[in-house]
Amino acid sequence: MSQAILDEVSQTAYGTYVNPQWVRLLNLLEMNAQYDRCQGTELLTTDGRTILDFLSGFCVYNTGHNHPAIIAALKDELDKNGPSMLQSHVPELAGIAAKRLCGLAGQHLSRVFFCSSGSEGVEAVIKFARAHTKRPGLLYCDGAFHGLTCGALSLMGDETWKKGFGPLLPGTEAIPFNDLAALEAKLATRKFAAFILEPIQAEAGIKLPQGNYLKEVQRLCRNYGTLFVLDEVQTGVYRTGPFLAAHHFGVEPDMVVLAKALSGGLIPVGAVLMTQKISDSMYSSLSRAGIQTSTFGENALAMRVVLATLDVLEGEGLGKSSTVLGDEFRRNLKEALAPYEMFKAVRGFGMFTGIEWREPQKLLLRMPFEAFKRIHPAMFGQVLVMRMFRDKGIITQICGNDFMVLKAVPPLVTTKEQLDQYVRAIAAVAREAHTSEGFWAEAIGMMRRTLNV
Repeated sequence: MSQAILDEVSQTAYGTYVNPQWVRLLNLLEMNAQYDRCQGTELLTTDGRTILDFLSGFCVYNTGHNHPAIIAALKDELDKNGPSMLQSHVPELAGIAAKRLCGLAGQHLSRVFFCSSGSEGVEAVIKFARAHTKRPGLLYCDGAFHGLTCGALSLMGDETWKKGFGPLLPGTEAIPFNDLAALEAKLATRKFAAFILEPIQAEAGIKLPQGNYLKEVQRLCRNYGTLFVLDEVQTGVYRTGPFLAAHHFGVEPDMVVLAKALSGGLIPVGAVLMTQKISDSMYSSLSRAGIQTSTFGENALAMRVVLATLDVLEGEGLGKSSTVLGDEFRRNLKEALAPYEMFKAVRGFGMFTGIEWREPQKLLLRMPFEAFKRIHPAMFGQVLVMRMFRDKGIITQICGNDFMVLKAVPPLVTTKEQLDQYVRAIAAVAREAHTSEGFWAEAIGMMRRTLNV
């Protein structure tokens, strides 16, 4: 059977037995490619194209796709035929990985709970925080993205994600990001176990904290007895330069959630780092030694992948290189996009960049833009995504809670030449949006297909 036929069969099976709407969406965006081999930042398709990955599986592939050192470490672990997850022994690799993570994050964080995803990590935070503070309330920020399980969903800052799922956790409240007055007003009630936020809001549009915001958050939380928790699922593991984005701002959170990039893109793993006092509140007696566990959380393959991933990131100096290359990348983006009316701003740290667009003022641009916005506010952004993929061979995506911000979050192994290629590509697409009737005509075609979907 030919590869083309195999691809068609697998697509049909996915659409039939998994998620037909996902197949339809990829077809609509003309992004339904089949991949033959993925290495570093490059994705090779079965029809001979080379695609640059500037999404990194939503910040999973910090070490790039299929890093040979990580694959070798996993093969070595498999060849040992040792205990992977007996559930009735002390997993030594988990202890080694935990010590390594605490050393990188800061010694005030001295305990780790391992799980399998960021959402599961946020669920664990809820339990640990309530156990420690004896308070029920949970505070989060507008625009936040913390996961799609029910507890994490209760902390999501966009109602779109919650619609249709019935009552979620009670006692959760949202405040604006960067608003210290709103925070103190809530904390003063002394009913909140934790304030959970992203140090840099990802899906809200790569939104940065202003001034000393995070330091003041830490001070206020300590003053009112609320735990200061950072969700670094996207920003952690050297994505923004240092090991944690928190290190940019000189703060010491009580808990940190990590996942995604810890996996090396190969074995699911998440981790919640916390102080000893918080950990002891959960594991407070012999009878509660197993009160909070995760079936696959400490399995040998996951722990080995954490260690191998950290070895690669540190050994190749990827945090430092991402800082230098990322700063240059944003300068080049700003210069290349400055001539265009719809370009608003570039912001970020390391390999964590957002490109913000704005509604046009010129009548010839504003009329089609407003027409698309009435159909769906994500229309313009998704046309950019489609054009970047189909015409320029680059995977990127708009932010989930701000459709006017385009993410550029490539693997940390991305080269200067590949970053320059992205700059040229997005500048060319921006030029087409501002000068070519074909850009908007094609968008109208996409709009018509959307109505049929």
